[in-house]
Amino acid sequence: MDVDILTIFPRLLDAPLDESMLRIARQKGLLRARVVNLRDFAHDRRRTVDDRPYGGGPGMVLRPEPVFEAVEALRRPESTVLLLTPQGRLFRQAVAEELARRVHLILICGAYEGIDERVRTHLVDEELSIGDYVLTNGTLPALVVLDAVTRLLPGVLGDADSLRDESFAHGRLEYPHYTRPPDFRGWRVPDVLAGGDHEEISRWRRAASEERTRSRRPELLT
Repeated sequence: MDVDILTIFPRLLDAPLDESMLRIARQKGLLRARVVNLRDFAHDRRRTVDDRPYGGGPGMVLRPEPVFEAVEALRRPESTVLLLTPQGRLFRQAVAEELARRVHLILICGAYEGIDERVRTHLVDEELSIGDYVLTNGTLPALVVLDAVTRLLPGVLGDADSLRDESFAHGRLEYPHYTRPPDFRGWRVPDVLAGGDHEEISRWRRAASEERTRSRRPELLT
């Protein structure tokens, strides 16, 4: 998969791209992620990418020209252009699975007071939000989307079965996990998990998953 992240804060992504699964995916050649500085597509001496909003009001708005120029330089016939914004479709596991089947993603990171509406209406294919809250810019949401999508690419995780029973894989939350020691400060690992009966373990995990979902996210069960 190819991913281009268009941002005015490229250094926010330097360390994350060289850690954990993102680094592994890049080393394996399964992910080609490029950070593109929007200011490289501004042509004045100060590399200006924003201006005051028409109609007045606080803050600054990202201008359309550098965003259009950047996307048009990067876009291919198979590209999907996504705008990270609190007003977009809520990013869920199902959306990550959908995007993991795409060939090329271009992630546009908003900033300041927002982005010129003509970008939203005439350039992007879809808008995504990672939650009902506002961040200082869209670079961290783009990283969230990239991480969630990358781990779904075939060959990225060491054990593909890790994806099978995790939270949201079957419309419910994942069951609890335990490891050594079997007794920690008087809190014991459930006996069934150490008993070796795999069918019984599967039943326990299924019941625990449903109970956890019912108590924490009951809307998933509907």
